Amino acid sequence: MSETTAQRPVPGRLARLIVTRPAGEAAHWVQALRAQGWPAQALPLIDIGEPASVEARAALQVWRANWSQVDALLFVSGAAVSHFFADGAVARPLAPFNTRFWAPGPGTARQLEQALGALGIAPERIDSPPADAAQFDSEHLWPVVAPQVVVGSRILIVRGSTMEAPAAEGSVPGHGRDWLIRQCEARGARVEGCVAYERRPPVFDDADRALVAQATLAGSVWLFSSSEALAALRMAQPSARWTAVTALVTHPRIAQAARDAGFGRVIESRPSLPDVLRALESECTAP
Repeated sequence: MSETTAQRPVPGRLARLIVTRPAGEAAHWVQALRAQGWPAQALPLIDIGEPASVEARAALQVWRANWSQVDALLFVSGAAVSHFFADGAVARPLAPFNTRFWAPGPGTARQLEQALGALGIAPERIDSPPADAAQFDSEHLWPVVAPQVVVGSRILIVRGSTMEAPAAEGSVPGHGRDWLIRQCEARGARVEGCVAYERRPPVFDDADRALVAQATLAGSVWLFSSSEALAALRMAQPSARWTAVTALVTHPRIAQAARDAGFGRVIESRPSLPDVLRALESECTAP
């Protein structure tokens, strides 16, 4: 855990903790944080749904039926897992297969274990960074999976797209970081993509706008797990000032985005719930 400051708010009793994850994930986090005495409230900053593109939905169906033809599938997030395996649409393996399943962090790995278990696939096929990794991301996943990647390997990236965003650079469908894609291609692998969901900006109602106004005041902490969520907040509230409040972020890239947005205090943590709780306990006082 680390901290950066800019007109740092004085640490004090926490009045509100804003959880910005997508709705389904936010509900789980709010419940877990409240159980530990923290005043968590959900304000999803990314709306997630099925791809709007007919072509993307058709390609998703093809990959759900033919996933065992690739050597590995990378699921970039829990949303990628839940939408790829939604409604029991993924075919059970009918013959022996060698496919591996990659997850950049423990949350995604747990969802994968549940989804694969429903298909009778053992969790030993899942690869993810070790529990004591400094961070959970592609850079820390790569040393684990790199030995699997050779010339001719087929890798499927399961990820999302962003509504109205420009077409992704390169040949792999979807939007997101391409760092691991480049590592695989440099080793001679064939990397393909599957768009399992679409990210959309939030639509605030009056209650949401009132919560945002309260959460610009001292005693507020915003929990960000993606730079895109922070960007959506800035777009939705372009005149808001954040110098009196704290951003608790789960990756250095998000920390930089929070500093750029003007948050008065930025605290970094690994993205797991226990790590976030430790950061809160170290830096804040529960009500």
